[in-house]
Amino acid sequence: MFKTSSIGWNAFEITWLLSFSALAIALSILWKNSFLDFSVFLSGVLCVVLAAKGNIWTYAFGMYNTFGYAYLAYTNGLYGEMGLNLFFFVPMNVVGYVLWKPKLEGGYVQMRALKSRQILLTAVASLLGIMGLGYGLSLIPSQNNPYIDAITDVLSVFATFLMVYRFREQWLLYILLNVFTVLLWCIRTAHGSPEGPLMIVMWTAFLINAGYGYYNWTRGVKHTSRAS
Repeated sequence: MFKTSSIGWNAFEITWLLSFSALAIALSILWKNSFLDFSVFLSGVLCVVLAAKGNIWTYAFGMYNTFGYAYLAYTNGLYGEMGLNLFFFVPMNVVGYVLWKPKLEGGYVQMRALKSRQILLTAVASLLGIMGLGYGLSLIPSQNNPYIDAITDVLSVFATFLMVYRFREQWLLYILLNVFTVLLWCIRTAHGSPEGPLMIVMWTAFLINAGYGYYNWTRGVKHTSRAS
Protein backbone atom coordinates (compact mmCIF):
# COMPACT_ATOMS: atom_id res chain seq x y z
CA MET A 1 0.00 0.00 0.00
CA PHE A 2 1.24 3.49 -0.90
CA LYS A 3 2.67 5.47 2.00
CA THR A 4 4.86 8.55 2.10
CA SER A 5 7.26 6.99 4.59
CA SER A 6 7.73 3.88 6.66
CA ILE A 7 5.50 5.32 9.43
CA GLY A 8 3.04 6.91 7.00
CA TRP A 9 4.10 10.54 7.71
CA ASN A 10 6.90 12.57 6.17
CA ALA A 11 8.61 15.72 7.45
CA PHE A 12 6.48 18.06 5.31
CA GLU A 13 3.21 16.60 6.56
CA ILE A 14 4.22 16.75 10.21
CA THR A 15 5.55 20.31 9.85
CA TRP A 16 2.43 21.41 7.95
CA LEU A 17 0.09 19.96 10.54
CA LEU A 18 1.94 21.35 13.55
CA SER A 19 2.41 24.78 11.95
CA PHE A 20 -1.24 25.34 11.10
CA SER A 21 -2.38 23.91 14.43
CA ALA A 22 -0.10 26.37 16.23
CA LEU A 23 -1.34 29.16 13.98
CA ALA A 24 -4.95 28.29 14.82
CA ILE A 25 -4.20 28.52 18.55
CA ALA A 26 -2.30 31.81 18.18
CA LEU A 27 -4.93 33.50 16.02
CA SER A 28 -7.79 32.28 18.20
CA ILE A 29 -6.12 33.88 21.23
CA LEU A 30 -5.13 37.06 19.36
CA TRP A 31 -8.54 37.58 17.76
CA LYS A 32 -10.42 36.31 20.83
CA ASN A 33 -12.32 33.73 18.83
CA SER A 34 -14.65 31.33 20.57
CA PHE A 35 -13.70 27.73 21.31
CA LEU A 36 -16.14 26.69 18.58
CA ASP A 37 -14.32 28.80 15.98
CA PHE A 38 -10.99 27.29 17.03
CA SER A 39 -12.31 23.73 17.10
CA VAL A 40 -13.81 24.09 13.62
CA PHE A 41 -10.45 25.31 12.32
CA LEU A 42 -8.43 22.55 13.97
CA SER A 43 -10.81 19.70 13.09
CA GLY A 44 -10.87 20.96 9.50
CA VAL A 45 -7.08 20.94 9.28
CA LEU A 46 -6.90 17.40 10.68
CA CYS A 47 -9.66 16.26 8.32
CA VAL A 48 -8.02 17.55 5.13
CA VAL A 49 -4.50 16.45 6.07
CA LEU A 50 -5.73 12.91 6.67
CA ALA A 51 -7.74 13.00 3.43
CA ALA A 52 -4.62 14.02 1.49
CA LYS A 53 -2.90 10.96 2.94
CA GLY A 54 -5.84 8.67 2.16
CA ASN A 55 -6.31 7.89 5.86
CA ILE A 56 -9.79 6.77 6.92
CA TRP A 57 -9.66 8.83 10.14
CA THR A 58 -10.44 11.84 7.97
CA TYR A 59 -14.13 10.99 8.35
CA ALA A 60 -14.08 11.16 12.15
CA PHE A 61 -12.67 14.69 12.25
CA GLY A 62 -14.78 15.59 9.23
CA MET A 63 -18.00 14.80 11.08
CA TYR A 64 -17.23 17.22 13.90
CA ASN A 65 -16.08 19.90 11.46
CA THR A 66 -19.29 19.50 9.47
CA PHE A 67 -21.58 20.35 12.37
CA GLY A 68 -19.42 23.21 13.64
CA TYR A 69 -18.97 24.83 10.24
CA ALA A 70 -22.69 24.54 9.50
CA TYR A 71 -23.43 26.63 12.58
CA LEU A 72 -20.89 29.29 11.60
CA ALA A 73 -22.36 29.43 8.08
CA TYR A 74 -25.86 29.85 9.53
CA THR A 75 -24.81 32.79 11.72
CA ASN A 76 -23.26 34.45 8.64
CA GLY A 77 -26.30 34.08 6.39
CA LEU A 78 -24.65 31.48 4.15
CA TYR A 79 -27.58 29.10 3.95
CA GLY A 80 -26.23 27.14 1.02
CA GLU A 81 -23.10 26.33 3.00
CA MET A 82 -25.18 25.42 6.04
CA GLY A 83 -27.52 23.12 4.13
CA LEU A 84 -24.64 21.49 2.29
CA ASN A 85 -22.92 20.58 5.54
CA LEU A 86 -25.97 19.33 7.41
CA PHE A 87 -27.81 17.48 4.68
CA PHE A 88 -24.95 16.31 2.48
CA PHE A 89 -21.65 16.11 4.36
CA VAL A 90 -23.09 14.45 7.47
CA PRO A 91 -24.44 11.41 5.59
CA MET A 92 -21.48 11.40 3.17
CA ASN A 93 -19.05 11.10 6.06
CA VAL A 94 -20.79 7.85 6.91
CA VAL A 95 -20.91 6.72 3.26
CA GLY A 96 -17.23 7.55 2.77
CA TYR A 97 -16.21 5.52 5.81
CA VAL A 98 -18.24 2.53 4.63
CA LEU A 99 -16.86 2.67 1.07
CA TRP A 100 -13.24 3.21 2.08
CA LYS A 101 -13.08 0.51 4.74
CA PRO A 102 -12.96 -2.50 2.35
CA LYS A 103 -10.22 -0.77 0.31
CA LEU A 104 -7.75 -0.24 3.13
CA GLU A 105 -4.34 -1.61 3.93
CA GLY A 106 -2.91 -0.34 7.19
CA GLY A 107 -5.49 2.45 7.35
CA TYR A 108 -4.59 3.89 3.94
CA VAL A 109 -6.93 3.73 0.96
CA GLN A 110 -6.19 2.57 -2.61
CA MET A 111 -6.27 5.55 -5.03
CA ARG A 112 -7.42 5.79 -8.65
CA ALA A 113 -7.95 8.37 -11.45
CA LEU A 114 -10.83 9.48 -13.69
CA LYS A 115 -10.83 8.91 -17.43
CA SER A 116 -10.99 11.92 -19.81
CA ARG A 117 -14.70 11.43 -20.56
CA GLN A 118 -15.52 11.31 -16.85
CA ILE A 119 -13.61 14.54 -16.28
CA LEU A 120 -15.62 16.29 -19.01
CA LEU A 121 -18.95 15.05 -17.62
CA THR A 122 -17.98 16.23 -14.14
CA ALA A 123 -17.10 19.69 -15.45
CA VAL A 124 -20.38 20.10 -17.38
CA ALA A 125 -22.52 18.82 -14.51
CA SER A 126 -20.74 21.15 -12.07
CA LEU A 127 -21.37 24.20 -14.26
CA LEU A 128 -25.06 23.40 -14.66
CA GLY A 129 -25.41 22.80 -10.92
CA ILE A 130 -23.76 26.13 -10.09
CA MET A 131 -26.08 28.05 -12.40
CA GLY A 132 -29.20 26.40 -11.02
CA LEU A 133 -28.30 26.62 -7.33
CA GLY A 134 -27.02 30.18 -7.65
CA TYR A 135 -30.33 31.30 -9.09
CA GLY A 136 -32.27 29.49 -6.37
CA LEU A 137 -30.19 31.02 -3.56
CA SER A 138 -30.56 34.49 -5.08
CA LEU A 139 -34.30 34.25 -4.41
CA ILE A 140 -33.70 34.07 -0.62
CA PRO A 141 -33.86 37.68 0.69
CA SER A 142 -31.26 37.26 3.45
CA GLN A 143 -28.85 35.13 1.39
CA ASN A 144 -25.38 36.64 0.99
CA ASN A 145 -23.29 36.17 -2.18
CA PRO A 146 -25.56 33.52 -3.76
CA TYR A 147 -23.45 32.59 -6.78
CA ILE A 148 -20.16 32.32 -4.89
CA ASP A 149 -22.02 30.26 -2.29
CA ALA A 150 -23.36 28.08 -5.12
CA ILE A 151 -19.88 27.57 -6.59
CA THR A 152 -18.48 26.33 -3.28
CA ASP A 153 -21.53 24.16 -2.60
CA VAL A 154 -21.64 22.43 -5.98
CA LEU A 155 -17.89 21.87 -6.19
CA SER A 156 -18.01 20.46 -2.66
CA VAL A 157 -20.69 17.97 -3.69
CA PHE A 158 -18.80 16.68 -6.72
CA ALA A 159 -15.45 16.66 -4.90
CA THR A 160 -17.00 14.64 -2.08
CA PHE A 161 -18.39 12.03 -4.47
CA LEU A 162 -14.96 11.74 -6.09
CA MET A 163 -13.40 11.42 -2.65
CA VAL A 164 -15.63 8.61 -1.36
CA TYR A 165 -15.04 6.72 -4.62
CA ARG A 166 -11.28 7.31 -4.24
CA PHE A 167 -10.62 9.44 -7.35
CA ARG A 168 -7.55 11.70 -7.43
CA GLU A 169 -9.36 14.49 -9.33
CA GLN A 170 -11.25 15.43 -6.18
CA TRP A 171 -8.24 17.61 -5.38
CA LEU A 172 -8.58 19.70 -8.53
CA LEU A 173 -12.14 20.55 -7.49
CA TYR A 174 -10.98 21.22 -3.94
CA ILE A 175 -8.40 23.69 -5.23
CA LEU A 176 -11.11 25.65 -7.07
CA LEU A 177 -13.65 25.60 -4.26
CA ASN A 178 -11.03 26.61 -1.69
CA VAL A 179 -10.11 29.67 -3.77
CA PHE A 180 -13.78 30.72 -3.96
CA THR A 181 -14.40 29.95 -0.28
CA VAL A 182 -11.48 32.20 0.71
CA LEU A 183 -13.07 34.91 -1.45
CA LEU A 184 -16.44 34.29 0.19
CA TRP A 185 -15.06 34.74 3.70
CA CYS A 186 -13.06 37.79 2.62
CA ILE A 187 -16.36 39.36 1.62
CA ARG A 188 -17.98 38.34 4.91
CA THR A 189 -14.99 39.75 6.82
CA ALA A 190 -15.39 43.07 4.99
CA HIS A 191 -19.00 43.08 6.20
CA GLY A 192 -17.94 42.59 9.82
CA SER A 193 -18.03 38.82 10.36
CA PRO A 194 -16.12 38.03 13.60
CA GLU A 195 -15.35 34.49 12.38
CA GLY A 196 -14.19 35.71 8.97
CA PRO A 197 -10.43 36.14 9.54
CA LEU A 198 -10.03 32.70 11.11
CA MET A 199 -12.09 31.11 8.33
CA ILE A 200 -9.86 32.81 5.73
CA VAL A 201 -6.79 31.28 7.36
CA MET A 202 -8.51 27.89 7.60
CA TRP A 203 -9.54 27.79 3.95
CA THR A 204 -6.12 29.02 2.87
CA ALA A 205 -4.69 26.06 4.77
CA PHE A 206 -7.15 23.83 2.92
CA LEU A 207 -5.99 25.32 -0.39
CA ILE A 208 -2.36 24.51 0.35
CA ASN A 209 -3.37 21.02 1.43
CA ALA A 210 -5.39 20.48 -1.76
CA GLY A 211 -2.28 21.09 -3.85
CA TYR A 212 -0.37 18.57 -1.76
CA GLY A 213 -3.32 16.18 -1.87
CA TYR A 214 -3.26 16.14 -5.67
CA TYR A 215 0.48 15.48 -5.65
CA ASN A 216 0.18 12.72 -3.04
CA TRP A 217 -2.79 11.02 -4.71
CA THR A 218 -1.04 11.15 -8.10
CA ARG A 219 1.77 9.14 -6.54
CA GLY A 220 -0.82 6.83 -5.00
CA VAL A 221 -2.53 6.24 -8.36
CA LYS A 222 0.80 5.29 -9.91
CA HIS A 223 1.49 2.89 -7.06
CA THR A 224 -1.95 1.30 -7.39
CA SER A 225 -1.46 0.89 -11.17
CA ARG A 226 1.86 -0.85 -10.68
CA ALA A 227 0.47 -3.12 -7.97
CA SER A 228 -2.61 -4.21 -9.99
